[in-house]
Amino acid sequence: MAVGARDFIDKLLVEKYAQEKVDNHDADSLVSKVSADDMYDAMTMSANHFKTMLALNNRLTMVCYGVVAKSAKYIETEAVAQ
Repeated sequence: MAVGARDFIDKLLVEKYAQEKVDNHDADSLVSKVSADDMYDAMTMSANHFKTMLALNNRLTMVCYGVVAKSAKYIETEAVAQ
């Protein structure tokens, strides 16, 4: 698969930057600025918060269903003939 310009703007950009030299591969750029343990802890805390939110949402849904069921007024329209 060839890499190249697909339209006029891309062609102009390729021509403009074809001869540019970039050297940004120093040792500091390859070292992570965030500790892996800190990232893992943050992900764990986020997952725990989400699980708690889901559990609370489920509990709130059940409470709301209960309130609606208890506040419903059932009226007998007419007796069933037998």
